[in-house]
Amino acid sequence: MYSEIRRNKVKSFFIILLFLLIIGGLGLLASYIYNSWTIVIVTVVVAGGYALIQYYAASSEALAVTGAREIQKADDPRLYRIVENLAITTGTPMPRVYIIDDPAPNAFATGRNPEHAAVAATTGLLDIMDDSELEGVMAHELGHVRNYDIRVSMIVFGLVVAVGFLADWLVRLAFFSRDSRSNPVVLIFGLVAMIIAPVVAAVVQAAISRQREYLADATGAMTTRYPEGLARALEKLQVYGRPVTRQNSSMAHMWLADPARPGLMDRLFATHPPLDRRIARLREMGGRF
Repeated sequence: MYSEIRRNKVKSFFIILLFLLIIGGLGLLASYIYNSWTIVIVTVVVAGGYALIQYYAASSEALAVTGAREIQKADDPRLYRIVENLAITTGTPMPRVYIIDDPAPNAFATGRNPEHAAVAATTGLLDIMDDSELEGVMAHELGHVRNYDIRVSMIVFGLVVAVGFLADWLVRLAFFSRDSRSNPVVLIFGLVAMIIAPVVAAVVQAAISRQREYLADATGAMTTRYPEGLARALEKLQVYGRPVTRQNSSMAHMWLADPARPGLMDRLFATHPPLDRRIARLREMGGRF
């Protein structure tokens, strides 16, 4: 179990390192075309500032977008007690608890750290899960909180913004700078960078999200000591899953399962690993207890 968590942390580190290498490569190319570091500095500062704003605002935005309403123990004793017991078991500060009125079974966690965290579940999820399955789901969401996944997401988001800015500048410079007109190789590199870099960034972003899902599965299974509960919950999502009514692509990575159920062409950029693979991993973990 611990090896599963460690392996996923290592993978996430190397994926973020790849992201930094992409930005570094684009920065070097921009510097070569325009013979100035100004573009790189401005891009990194703007991306960092935007990521900082999102770091503090993303939690409230996500809850508002989904129409989540905060509850207390008297409003839904079953959900609240399960979250409360998991928080006590793990020594995690009690997160705020929300319910989303939506028949699509799903859940998510948000917040910049365990002291400012919230977990939310849809009414569709509460209707179809038994207690052990719901406990597995909420242990998974608290795993996201304990593993600081929202912080990782904000870092990656800032890097994606930086890649987008750099790629946009490169294509402009490739067409309009004096060096690009005199050197066709620079023009070709600029065009390739413009086309390829954002695609690679999106794939890497999705890869990080998928690794964090595996990590949260492992963390949740270790918390409950019963991986089968979450495995059964994911099986129910395969049968009863449907798109969440109020959601957008910017927060797709936060949900327990993909809220839009992407088609075949979208799966390369999917923020969640296949449910079959997650279920298989959980059952493999169950055999190690």
